[in-house]
Amino acid sequence: MSRIVLGPFNRVEGDLEVSLEPETAQGDHQGLRVGAAYVNSPLFRGFEQMLVGRDPQDAMVIVPRICGICSVAQSAATAAALGDLAGLGPTPNGQRLANLVLACENLADHLSHFYLFFMPDFARDAYQAQPWFPQVAARFKAVQGSACADVLPARAAFLQIMGSLAGKWPHTLSLQPGGMARAPQAAERLRVFGLLKEFRRWLERHLFGDRLEAVAALESRAQLDAWRQGRRGDLAAFLEVADGLGLEAHGRGTDRFLSYGAYARDGGWLFPRGVLDLPAGVLQGFDPADVQEDGHHAWLQPGPALHPSEGETLPVADKPGAYTWCKAPRWQGQVVECGALARQAVAGHPLIRELVQTGGGNVLSRVLARLLELALVLPAMEGWLAALDDGPCIQPARLPAAGRGVGLVEAARGALGHWLEVRDGRILRYQIIAPTTWNFSPRDRHATPGALEQALVGLPLQDTLLVQHVVRSFDPCMVCTVH
Repeated sequence: MSRIVLGPFNRVEGDLEVSLEPETAQGDHQGLRVGAAYVNSPLFRGFEQMLVGRDPQDAMVIVPRICGICSVAQSAATAAALGDLAGLGPTPNGQRLANLVLACENLADHLSHFYLFFMPDFARDAYQAQPWFPQVAARFKAVQGSACADVLPARAAFLQIMGSLAGKWPHTLSLQPGGMARAPQAAERLRVFGLLKEFRRWLERHLFGDRLEAVAALESRAQLDAWRQGRRGDLAAFLEVADGLGLEAHGRGTDRFLSYGAYARDGGWLFPRGVLDLPAGVLQGFDPADVQEDGHHAWLQPGPALHPSEGETLPVADKPGAYTWCKAPRWQGQVVECGALARQAVAGHPLIRELVQTGGGNVLSRVLARLLELALVLPAMEGWLAALDDGPCIQPARLPAAGRGVGLVEAARGALGHWLEVRDGRILRYQIIAPTTWNFSPRDRHATPGALEQALVGLPLQDTLLVQHVVRSFDPCMVCTVH
């Protein structure tokens, strides 16, 4: 039996197609399950090649335009790579401000994903027989649901933080290798305090129905189940849907979770760097030298798997055996998953660690980890803002005429890395691995499927809604993926 091709997906940033093969070529579709999945990023954009031959500082202008929804993360990775090239980091105030603007973008992305991309699928008529359907449809139906009227103004108000701290969003130039180019005045800091307080109030009223600290303190599935009983709020509604549809049993992927470390502070991170390898039963440190990219099944120039600092992105549109523009990044030769779930699993949050130990990465755990980060990060933002002092927000960076740099940050969707080489004052090589490159990678030269390709195996072949739930649980950003 031939493949089923789903795509292009709606409510996904960029272009995405997924091909599904049944577990057997015999018989009818009915009752069959997915035996193999192939994820296609069908749009080549070529930003990495645009940078070759340019002044290294041009990257600060060009790279953020890869994406309009995670441009601050791209700016942060570029600034970190240039800072590494120059051998300096941001000032303490510069780091606090950089954390604030990156967290603002990441939390806004989490909010958009849950309310506008993910939950509207459960308001479809296919779920009319479910007892929770009337409430969910009234709240989350695309365009018509009450959530749209609530969340869009709240998101817009929260993003005003960007205007106060970064000058504009997207594509700010305030993030620089030595810190933040713009020092907020006292009145602007007070305004940001007000915006954070307003956003906290919205989350506690609409999403959680409880204080952020109470949500962040939930330590087990038993505590979560007891907490949600009789509680109003959109998280409780999602948990009811997840239980009714058994979402915890679907979408399990590689069981290896990667975090580059999120929100630097005091020589460490709010959420630490590392890899939780469940098959090996270990949590270990992350070394950037352990990353390679394999282009065997990508429409790119053939060659061996390479570290990104040695990589190229040269298109070959008619390459035999290829099915995507996305390379296959690997950590120590292994497939890994990144994102909010990976960050919290590596950080050791008790609730998330219990969920991945028992069920790995799945639809429930990915979405829950994303919402949990709203409760964890907003109080940290309040702390970074309160800690700003009269010290400098930036130090000047003198870029050398030759050298290499790497910038690793955690975007909303996970591990984002930029690798840069400069020679004679010009960019010789610039390679990017985005979070969705990790999660939506194709097979490598050993025919090992990527994280989503693994997560789709075993799903009922005809249940295309369930396939969409699994795909959306990763919150893909396809315009970043092909870099």
